[in-house]
Amino acid sequence: MDYEELKQLKLRVKKHRRTILSMIVPVRASHIGSSLSIIDVIFYLYSKVLHVNPKNPNLANRDRFILSKGWGASALYSVLAEKGFFKKSLLKTYLHDGSKLNGTTTRNGTPGIEATTGSAGHGLPIGVGMALAGKLQKKSFRVFVVLGDGECAEGSVWEAALQAGQYKLDNLIVIVDYNKLQGFGRVKDILDFEPFAKKWEAFKWSVKEINGHDFNEIAKVFSRLPFEENKPSVIIANTIKGKGVSIFEDKGEWHYKTPNLEEVAIALRELSE
Repeated sequence: MDYEELKQLKLRVKKHRRTILSMIVPVRASHIGSSLSIIDVIFYLYSKVLHVNPKNPNLANRDRFILSKGWGASALYSVLAEKGFFKKSLLKTYLHDGSKLNGTTTRNGTPGIEATTGSAGHGLPIGVGMALAGKLQKKSFRVFVVLGDGECAEGSVWEAALQAGQYKLDNLIVIVDYNKLQGFGRVKDILDFEPFAKKWEAFKWSVKEINGHDFNEIAKVFSRLPFEENKPSVIIANTIKGKGVSIFEDKGEWHYKTPNLEEVAIALRELSE
């Protein structure tokens, strides 16, 4: 990736971080840390990887994207609006009464939302079903699922992972937002997944690890899909909760807290530099 392209990607994703802030703060919402940790990957997917058409979002052979960690919805909404799935003005209705933009992603007529998620562990089983249907119908679309790391404590994740390996779903790609924090503390202190990559490999997945905020690494890993024929692919994206704002970074309280005016000023200053 050349310098100018990298510069533009960084500028655009910084704008998304400001948009996330502008959505969450007015309605005193939570999950700002969760959205900031995964925005780089979601933004790159929709900019460079996914075969989707905002003007015809229900094309039969489109790629499917599922945000299983649906509480990071503000990140996805920001990207969908930029891509043209709906008007950017709709972002101002986030979490308002009657809005289609709920606090977790909901398949309620909002263009670009493929599945209702947010109850931990639901997204991958849905994605496995979609990928298997694609194989049976001999379709070329791919299914991308973003999991939270704490979400991987759910048994339904590993049941689905077993099925994906069994059915050789190489049209299925999982990205784990491995920011090492969840709602009640450090992932390793609550339920340690390590050796994480080896667990996926034991379930017949092909695994790559990246820095989930480095666009060179992100671009490289997504250029290789699938990693192996007849195996689903999983990308363990090592990220930082609250990435982009120093006072939010790697602090568990930003799973729930809303920044106050002083904290918003600091965030805006850092995201404008």
